[in-house]
Formats: sequence, C-alpha cells, structure tokens
Amino acid sequence: MSDKVVWVDAGGRTWGEAKEKVTAALESCANAILVAPENVEKARELGRIAVASTGGQPDIVFVGIGSEGDGTAALPKKPEDSADVARAKKMKADGATVAGYVRLAGKEYERLAARLGAVCDYLIIEGKDWKVIPLENLIAELGGKGAKIIAKARDIDEASVALQTLEKGADGVLIDVDDPVKIREITRAIAATQAAVPLAPVTVTAVKDAGTGDRVCIDTCSLMTPGEGMLIGNQSGGLFLIQSEAEESPYVASRPFRVNAGAVHEYVLVGEKTRYLSELASGDPALVVGKSGDARKATIGRVKIERRPLLYVEAEAGGRKISAILQNAETIKLVTADGGSIAVTKLKPGDKVLARLEDTGRHFGMKIEETIIEK
Repeated sequence: MSDKVVWVDAGGRTWGEAKEKVTAALESCANAILVAPENVEKARELGRIAVASTGGQPDIVFVGIGSEGDGTAALPKKPEDSADVARAKKMKADGATVAGYVRLAGKEYERLAARLGAVCDYLIIEGKDWKVIPLENLIAELGGKGAKIIAKARDIDEASVALQTLEKGADGVLIDVDDPVKIREITRAIAATQAAVPLAPVTVTAVKDAGTGDRVCIDTCSLMTPGEGMLIGNQSGGLFLIQSEAEESPYVASRPFRVNAGAVHEYVLVGEKTRYLSELASGDPALVVGKSGDARKATIGRVKIERRPLLYVEAEAGGRKISAILQNAETIKLVTADGGSIAVTKLKPGDKVLARLEDTGRHFGMKIEETIIEK
C-alpha cells in the first residue's frame, strides 16, 4: 500500500490559463505542478508546492527526450548516447532533483525511458497507442531501484489503470486536462485513495488490568464515521482496528476526529510503515482504515499523551497471539467482525474483532524478511 504522488500539468497558452490549473492543484493537495519556465516564480506566489519546469529556478528540473521535450525526436543509436540522459546525469551531479519525460512511441523509446529512469528521480511516461504493457515493462525493469514512475493521465480511468498495473502500479500520475474542475476531481480521488488493507476476524482470549500508563490520543484534521479508525497493537504483525470516537455516548460528546489509540509504546500503521505512537506529532500523516479495509490518508492535528488506567487485550487467529494495551474507558471501542463496535470495558473472551495480520517482521517500521519474535 503505497502513497501515490499526484502532479498536475499546469501549462497554458497564457498565465491566466496556467494560473487556474495551479490554483486547482493547490486546492486539491497535488504534490507538484509542471509549468513553463516563465511561470515558475508566479506559481510559487500562489502557494507552497513543488514546481517542475524545463528552465528558470524550479524545484524539479524537467528533462524531455528530444530538444523540444516532446519525446518523439530522433533517437540515438544507443540509449546511453542520448543528450538528455547526459544532461540528466549532469543535473543530478550538480545536486538537482530531475524528472525525465518520454512519450512511448515505440519499443525503442521504452528502452530509452528505462535508461533515463536509471539516472533520474522521476520518470514521466506518456503513451499514445498503448495502455498497460510498456508501463508493466518499466515497473518490472526499474523494480523500485530507479526513478519513481509517473504516468500521464487524462481522466480518472487512465489514472486508475496506471496506479494498479502489476499490483504495485506507477508511483503516481501527471494529470493532463484543461478543465480545472476535472483537475480537482481526479486529484482528490487519487489523493484520498489507498490500497485496501486486508482485515481478518480474531478471537479475544484475555482482557485484564494493565495498571496505569501513558496513553496517546490522536486528533486528526479529518472526520471519521463509525467503523473507521486506526490499526494499533503491541506487535507489528497483529494490529487491532481501534474505532474513532465517532459514536455518540451518554458520557461525553462525539469526537469523530479522534482515535484514543493506546499506550505510548504501541505500533500504528501509517502507509506501508508502522510507527510508535509516542513518535507522532502535529502535522504528521495518519492512515484511517474502515471496517471493509478501505483506507485513506489524514493529517494529525494534535497528539495528547496523558496518564490513564489501562487494559491488556489479547486475541488469537490461526494459532497466533496478538495483543494491545488500551485505555480503560467506555469510549474506547474495537470494531467487531460483523462491522459493529464494542467498548473495551465490555470486551470478553470469545468476542470477535477485526485486526490486520502479516507474517513479515519490521525493522524501523519497514517490512523485512527476517526472523523477528515479538511477545
């Protein structure tokens, strides 16, 4: 489950046309914009966003195959003889962040794209009469070792195909449409979407007092609904779906932006990584997961660490034991196997709740194929 980058082609015949696209990109939280050299500083004045261009003083230098950057110029006999590959190498050596661009007009352009992708930070590819195969080849050839692959897309369908190719998909898309409304629609749809997180029912085997300790409360900049929350646990291989405080309670008002997450030492899933709850801070990314496994990004607005009474919760699935330590309070709820919720104070052995299980261990939050025992 990777975070996908979203770029917007903010070119236009006039600055007025380009400005509308830049504004749309900013409002829909795109990661970067592509503009003409004369518009680099003008784009920066509108908001904080990475700017790519072929000239000026951009954050990302844009290098296109062929002198005009259209990707269809005459090719060198060998990919390594390309002037654009040489330019990209020089820019990288000078400390620049470089994006290479190729229009895949044939197999020879695919080979050149692979060469360019090996030396650039980003590889932007555009297809004319192709859909998936060249993208599959480049994803397989670069294998995550070279540039991040960004596919040019003109609608949400093209973007979806690019982002799902070979399961891993492209690392992002460059949206190329003239209508600012369409830019907003496509960018928001991509930015809000994550690959589904597989959830499985686990059976509670023990609930017992865990004394007093420091617990973490995560307030996000997004509203959650019943059935949504965050994945948290003592072991990275088994994370419980802890529901947000979206449900009404006779004791306190609903706080649909909050997840009362658990003790400071616990793991929380953020994208493909886990982090310790104690590490989280305002402005950090968070991952909101629903009872069906659907996931979306959120931003942390505030983290509160307070001393509270705690409960130890243990569960079993397929012979594996997983556990979590949560605050002992009726507002802290786990999502049940049938999609409902149950307060930790009412939890008992035999109850079935949802969790994320995985076999690989983690080192510094990243998956690794290594023997790691967590108890």
